[in-house]
Order: sequence, then C-alpha cells, then structure tokens
Amino acid sequence: MTDTRVPTTAIGDDVEPRRRPGAGAIPYLSAAPDVSAASLPPRLTRQTSAASNRWMPGSDHPADAPELLDWTVVAGLRSRASAQLTAAVSSDRGELSREEREELGRAIVLDLIEQTMAEDSTAGRPAWSFPRQRATATAVFDALFRLGRLQPLVDDDRVENIMVTGHDQVRLELTDGTKVPGPPVAGSDEELIEFLSFLGSRAQHGARGFSEAQPSLHLQLDGGARLAATAWVVPRPFIVIRRHRLLDISLDDLVVSGTLSPVAASFLAAAVAARKSIVVSGAQGAGKTTLVRALCAQIPASEEIGTFETERELHLDQLAGREQNVHSWEARPGAGERAADGSQAGEFTLDDALHDSFRFNLSRQIVGEVRGKEIWTMLKAMESGTGSISTTHASDAVAAIRKLVTCAMEAGRHVTHDLATSKLAAAVDVIVHLDLEDYTDTDGTPRRRRRVAEIVAVTPGEVVTGYAATHVFAPGPDGAAVPHTLPDEYRALARHGFDLAGYLAQAEQIGRRGVT
Repeated sequence: MTDTRVPTTAIGDDVEPRRRPGAGAIPYLSAAPDVSAASLPPRLTRQTSAASNRWMPGSDHPADAPELLDWTVVAGLRSRASAQLTAAVSSDRGELSREEREELGRAIVLDLIEQTMAEDSTAGRPAWSFPRQRATATAVFDALFRLGRLQPLVDDDRVENIMVTGHDQVRLELTDGTKVPGPPVAGSDEELIEFLSFLGSRAQHGARGFSEAQPSLHLQLDGGARLAATAWVVPRPFIVIRRHRLLDISLDDLVVSGTLSPVAASFLAAAVAARKSIVVSGAQGAGKTTLVRALCAQIPASEEIGTFETERELHLDQLAGREQNVHSWEARPGAGERAADGSQAGEFTLDDALHDSFRFNLSRQIVGEVRGKEIWTMLKAMESGTGSISTTHASDAVAAIRKLVTCAMEAGRHVTHDLATSKLAAAVDVIVHLDLEDYTDTDGTPRRRRRVAEIVAVTPGEVVTGYAATHVFAPGPDGAAVPHTLPDEYRALARHGFDLAGYLAQAEQIGRRGVT
C-alpha cells in the first residue's frame, strides 16, 4: 500500500505526530512547529556565480528545488485553502488573531495535502516523497500567508531590491550593488496579477483593491519591506519590492559606508540637535529613507516623535528604546466614487494625519515622503520650529525647493507661487541631496553607489526666486559633498558638535571660502 502520510517535517521543525480527533489512521502534525516569519521559510544562503552572473539557489529552502514542486498544484491548494480558511474564520464568533489564523491555515494546508496525496494514490499516480510534501506545504503556506514564490527572495539578506516585469522577468539588486537575474515568480502574468489581488485583499492594515479600476497596489510587508505594483496600465505587471535592511543605523555608520564624510556627518548631527528643519532629496533608491533613519537616531530618545507615511518604511517605533516615544501614522486608501472634494470613503491621507497630529503633543514630525499638498500642512509644523524631517524626489537640492513649492500649490488656489515660496524659505532650513550613480565595475558587473552630494542652507532671499540657497557642502571632483560656503549663522552649530575647525580646514585646502 502506498504511504501517503504527511511527514512530521512538513512545516517547521521535527515534531512527533499526533492523531487529529476524528481522523483515521493518518498521523496529523501538531500545531507545535513554529511557522513565524523568522522560521518559515528559513533564511536562504544564496551565491552568485561569477561565471554566469546568475542567481544560484541555496539548499535550505524547499522552493530552491523546483523539481519538487508543481506550481499548478500549489496554486490550486492555495485557492482551496483560502476558501476554507475564509469560511472557518467567518463562522467563528470571536475574532481570530493573526497567530490563530496561521495555526488554522497550517492545519487546513496539511489536510489538503493529505487529501491530494490520497487522490493521487487512488489514481495510481506516483507517491509523494517527503521532500516534495515539505516543499509543497511550505510553498502553499507562503502563498496563503506570505508572498508566495517571492518569499524566498524577500527572506534572503543579500537581496536589497526585487524588480519584476512580468512573471518571468525578475531582476535582483544585491546589497553590494550588483544586479543579477532571478527566478520566475508565477506561472503566468495572469497568475501573478491574481496573486497580487489576493495580497491586497488580506493586507494587514485594511484591504487594498487591485483591479482594472484600481491599477496600483502599495503594501507594507512583514519585516519592513515595501511592495509597489501596477498592471493594466503597463504592458506587463510591474512590481518593485524594496527591502530595508538598515533599520538601526547612525550617521557614523554612513561615514563608514562612504555615504558622507565625517565633517558632513558632524554638520547634520548638529543641525538635528539645533532643531533645524531638514528635507532629504534624491532619486528613487538613493537612500533617502536610510539617511532619515540616521538623522532621527540623533534625536534624544525622550522626545515624542510622529512619523507619517503612505506605507510604513521608517519603523522608528520598532527600535529598542523608541517604542514608547515614536508614534507611527500610516495613510489609508479609500474606496468607491470620489466626493466633490476628491476624497473617497474611508480615505485617510497624509494631510489628514499631519493635521490631526497637532493635538498629540509631538516634539517632531517626520514625513517619509512628500508628494503633494501635505507639504502645506508640513510647513505649518516647520514654522513652529519643531525640527521636522521629510524626504522628496528631486534631481538636485535646488530642484527639491522648486518641487516642494509646486506640491504646496496643490493645496488650493489660495496658495500662490509667491506664498508657497516664502513659506518654504522661512520654514525649511537645510536640504540634503543624495546622489545615486549606476556604474560598471572593471569585471563588467553593474553596480550602484550612493552618497551625499549637496547640503544646502535655505533662507528667505532674492525677490526673483523668494529664497537664497547656499551650498554649505557642494559636489567635489568625485561627486561627494565637500565644504564650500558656510553662512555665518551656521558657525553656531559648533555648540552642538559641528566640527567647525575641520570644515574650515578642508574648505581652505580646496580653495573655498568656508564663510559668507
């Protein structure tokens, strides 16, 4: 007789099987194994092959052995498990916790695999090996509660960014800046879109639609990664997953990595201590969020901080010693038709969050990214001298000023260009611009370099522009920020730890004035 038992290692570590009440002679896996994100699937150890420059799979995750998996079977089991789980949860009078849902889902997955193996045995098909059972169980669990075939990539510490253009065109950017091809993440584009819709429907902080009517999806993932996806308005579904590896990071760490010089780091640390309002600008992937985390690490842990993001990425509230003093707001998309003011039912914007936060006795407000009219509310916060920090996309520091003026004008017709400019010049003190450079190494490997290129002091100024932008640090010969011109009032930052002597010495060495 064919052995169709589920192995005790189907999900999680080895445990002794027990019998499920009412079950026949088939052993049933107890709920003891830990299938938390930290243990299921295990961390991968992957390597790149210098010869082929392709992504080489490790051996400690069942999905690394594709011959063990029939992804059509996995998709079918995930669909059946999802339906059973939904029915079971809806019939439960009490609300299940996430852990309880995963416990129930684990049991459903194992039951379905037992049924499928029994059906195969009856039909005379080959018996499932234990490795195949384990691989299938893990793959279905990942599809049900995690990221499916994307999960092994997200779990790998060497992967920084995942870019998917269609189900079979996957590019991985590694932590050392190299880019290599990755494995397919679905059987077809249609399957990939269906799975993304499923992900949106079970989003942790409220369901998010993904359909022809809502062709964009933005999600915060377990572990701090961020997923952005779009379909229907592009030739093939397009996904970018950004992993944030450096949550607990300091300016000193960025000095070690070559992102900025010690003198520039001392200037920024002193600016935070002096409660200067700072905007970090740069291209996508330039490291703006990482720099903001490093700047926030300079804020005394006793201060009450509010973070405001469309999808949580900063995660300052998860850092040791910050849990009680950092309060995280996240925007929420609406649904249905838009009202006369353009809002949707249930929508909660960054502008709403910032407006509400004025009543929460915050010391500083940190905005993950300024994209639109929320900058007008942010300027109100900056005018009160709170030492706020925010980011925006721009090609250089001065372009960031123009970008923010345009965003402020989106607040309404009452915000004219001159008004927005004058408010911005009065409220924003410093703009830090990060440069992202793609280059090819001597061995032909594509790499990326991130570094602070400009630090600009902003003050009200010229009638024509409405502001004056002074390059305290300007790009040097290699593009990295070096001392340029120091406004006299910024000498006072020496009281907060700014290495004024080092700044002036470097400025003199490169033949710059170092003072206005």
